Formats: sequence, C-alpha cells, structure tokens
Amino acid sequence: MTTEQFRRFGPRFVAEQRDRYGKRPPENRMLSYDQAVLDEYEPWRIWLDQQLDLLPEPAADTFAANLWRDQNFWPDVIELAAGAALRSRGFGVEFERRWGNLTPDWTVVGENGAPVALVEVLTHSPQQGAFAKMKAWHALVERLKQIPIPVVLTVAGDVARPVGAPDARTAKKIAQDLRRALLSPLNLTVFRSEGYTFLLQVDPRTGLALKASGIGTVLVPPSGMAGVVSALPVTAGIERKVAKYRALAREAGLPLIVAAGAHTFSGLQVEELDDLLAGVPTLSVQFDFGDSFIHQPVEIDPRNPPRWTMPPDLAGVLWVNNDFPFSTAWRPNPAAAVPAPPALD
Repeated sequence: MTTEQFRRFGPRFVAEQRDRYGKRPPENRMLSYDQAVLDEYEPWRIWLDQQLDLLPEPAADTFAANLWRDQNFWPDVIELAAGAALRSRGFGVEFERRWGNLTPDWTVVGENGAPVALVEVLTHSPQQGAFAKMKAWHALVERLKQIPIPVVLTVAGDVARPVGAPDARTAKKIAQDLRRALLSPLNLTVFRSEGYTFLLQVDPRTGLALKASGIGTVLVPPSGMAGVVSALPVTAGIERKVAKYRALAREAGLPLIVAAGAHTFSGLQVEELDDLLAGVPTLSVQFDFGDSFIHQPVEIDPRNPPRWTMPPDLAGVLWVNNDFPFSTAWRPNPAAAVPAPPALD
C-alpha cells in the first residue's frame, strides 16, 4: 500500500475535491463526488491507490487525471478491477502491451513471463446524454427545495415517451410558478408550467398531501434510468471486441477474453448475462417512483426467448460486479477454439 504521504486519493485529494466542488450545487458536481469525498468510500479510494501503484507511472498518472470524470469513472474502475481479478488468480498482467498496432487492455502472463491470454475490457454505460438529463432534473429539484412548503411532487408524463428535462431558464421559471402556486390559498393538486404538469402526491389512506422530510418542496423527477435491463447491448459489444482482436489472438495462438461490467445506473448484473446465455425467458425492468415512461413496447416469445452463443474466438467472459470490492464471475465458452487458462475457473 502507498504511504499516507504519497496516496493519490488520500486526505489531501479529499480536501481539494471538497474545496473545489463542495460549495457547488449538486447538479454541477461530478457524479462520483460522493466516492471522492465521503468517509464511507475511503476503502474505495485506498483500493484505487493500490491499483494505480501497480501500473506503469505514465499510465497511472493518466488514470488519476481522468478517473473522476463522469464518462470515465465506471469504465476505469471496471478496467482496474479486471486487472485485480486476474492478479488474484495468480497471473501476471501487463497493461496495454503493444501488439503491432493493437493494445489489448491487459496481456496476461504466466510464471515464466510468457503471454497466456489477451483481455479486453467492456463497460456498459447509460445512453449518451443520460447524465446531462439527470443533472438537469436535479437542478430543478434543488430549486424547488427552496420553496418552504414540505410537499412531494412528481412530473406527469406520457407513458409512451420520456419527458424531456428542462433547461436552466425553464427550470428557473418553473420554480417561480410553483412557488406562487404552492404559497397560494387555492390548495391545488395539479400545477402546470412551461409545458410541464406537476402532481401533488397524497396519502391514499387520508387523502391529505404527503409531507416531505425537511422544510422544502420535494420533487421526485424521472430517474433517467428507467427501461429494460438487458445484456443484449453487452453481448453486441463483446462481439465487436472479438471482431477487433480475433486476428491478433489467432496469430499469437492465445485465448481472447472479454472482461465486462456495467455502470451502476444501468441496473445490469451478471444474472441478465446468464439468462441470455441460457435462453431463459425473463424480462427485467428498472424504474423509480417518478417515472411515467418505462420503456418502449417489448415483445418476447416465451417459447423462443433471446439467446446468445459465444463466438468460437472468445474464450469466455469475466464479469466484473460494480459493487465494492468488485468481485468477478467467470463464464467460460465451452466451444472456444482456444480455451482460457485453467486458473480462471
């Protein structure tokens, strides 16, 4: 372990992050702010320090500089966790070793230092723009907290399509309109502003408005995460990785492994991959209290559910769980042209 003095993400880092971002409204912070500063995530930061210490210094410096950006955090964590999982199985690993014009994320080496496998890492992330939408809704949430009426609101939406997030100007106008309406004596339960409809939530037992915790208005917005949770996008990404590295793996005579994981917002776990591998007719959906639109219509024939067969040039999938300490699950390809080293089992 690095000493406290030289830790990249030690107390000095935490203090700098709090000083730089702590006074900003939450919607203007990086999504990984909690992991960067809260005491409960100290084990995460220690682990990250340990993983970066095992990389060549230039690569570690690049990782450290870019890690906390919204688009980088989970892909980088999954990549580091894949390397840690390979080491824990007794392998040596080389980060981004050059093979001609290709650089697999990890080259696995045996006891004699000879390469025994190539590993590419794939992280399933929310659709482009999802983070911006979540932050935009959060900006409105923060504005409404300033209204001194402790009620709970949701956004009425079309079940056939998602509700667009308000921009900063629209959010400011909505907050002004809702302030006037909530402070009026009219006891309204439906509020309309800037093309949006907001609903006052009531207790079904009493018919009275739900009381929010705290002293301000609470808006439960669309989560930005609602939808079908499927491993199909991951398997498509895996096949793209295989297509890119197939020729190299064949030429080198090495097994090709894809280490796959998912951003925590995606809701995707190894169970969805297992269902797809087995052809189990299941449908997983995630949504939150504020979601009206859940997903587009999905048709599944229970007699012929989707099923994925690993391509023969793939030795297997190393699934990386996205909860600390980032355990893994190995899913070998029984029909692999070049099987993975036995230690992965």
